[in-house]
Amino acid sequence: MALKEDSVVATPEKIRSNHHQANLDGRVAVLLMGYGEVERYEDFANYNEQALNLLTAKFAPVPTWLYPPIAKLLAIFDLHEWSHQHNNFISPHNAIFEQQRAGIEQHLQFRWGDRVQVFKAFNFCPPFLPDQVLVDIHQQGFDRLLIYPLLVVDSIFTSGIAVEQVNQALSKLQSHSEQWPQQIRYIPSFYDRPDYIQLTANLVESKIQQDLIAQYLPSQIGIVLMNHGCPHKAKGFVSGIAESQALYDKVRDELVHRYPLISVGWLNHDTPLIEWTQPNAYQAARNLIELGAKAIVFMPIGFATENHETLLDVHHIIHNLERKYPQVSSVQMACVNDHPHFLAMAAGWADAQIEALLSTQAPPALVPLHTNTNHDGHHHHHH
Repeated sequence: MALKEDSVVATPEKIRSNHHQANLDGRVAVLLMGYGEVERYEDFANYNEQALNLLTAKFAPVPTWLYPPIAKLLAIFDLHEWSHQHNNFISPHNAIFEQQRAGIEQHLQFRWGDRVQVFKAFNFCPPFLPDQVLVDIHQQGFDRLLIYPLLVVDSIFTSGIAVEQVNQALSKLQSHSEQWPQQIRYIPSFYDRPDYIQLTANLVESKIQQDLIAQYLPSQIGIVLMNHGCPHKAKGFVSGIAESQALYDKVRDELVHRYPLISVGWLNHDTPLIEWTQPNAYQAARNLIELGAKAIVFMPIGFATENHETLLDVHHIIHNLERKYPQVSSVQMACVNDHPHFLAMAAGWADAQIEALLSTQAPPALVPLHTNTNHDGHHHHHH
């Protein structure tokens, strides 16, 4: 059995970090990045246009001049869905994200003091756009940056647009100041983090024990583990299917011996002309019902923070299921959100990167490759 990570950190490690204590004078800004969601209807067209520019452009064959009219059209659909069907739904996403930011900062400052601060940036929502937030971080005198997309799937669509926006903002800042920040680190995503996998499985297990196990046999309880939908072809970009699939497989492994009816359910944006990951969450539930499920649990694993997909889309799916299978009961679960265990683990994932940022004054020099000594230069091209 593998040792716990912290028990591996033996005395030499401790001595090494004390040794660096002398030159730990930098300050790290942790940039926690999420989508952000509009809270006023007037902002929808602008939000949609940003999303089309950053996301859709990477996979849909749509000319850019069409973005503004499409964005306005989508805003009309949004108004219908959010206000007429859901009594002026206001997304809780931004409020939850702020709680995640504050909680992670509290954990990190307990360990690092105020040399570390956590800032939030939203891909699509002013006044927290990355370029706005980075100006603020720069003015506050931080010289090291940890880019931390709090989105499970590490792909060019989620974390990729985060880095894209940060790079655009840094180019602007660099044009009228010195090379800033001195150092940058990045946390990809946590699709493969054992503690996240364990937490999501535990949440499903306790929900079943609490709400369903008295009425249903374990083999009659279907579990749909929901991932962020991904397009299959994305102009050569990697869209996150492999990571999402790996996350699903691991969570399923934790549960499948007790609850055999488990399926991935992709929350797709069903855009015409695009081939999306299958089965979508609705189809996944139908498949499990066909195999004898009398109750279905919907658990979002591909999102750390609640948003309109995990709320409204899943709400619609359950509504449609209830019409078609009135005898089957559905349970809609929340994302990990600001669960205390999640905030503690998310802060823990940042520790090693913060330590690396604080304990080196200048970026370490690259070790040159000795291509002349042995003639297997082709080994360097494996990636």
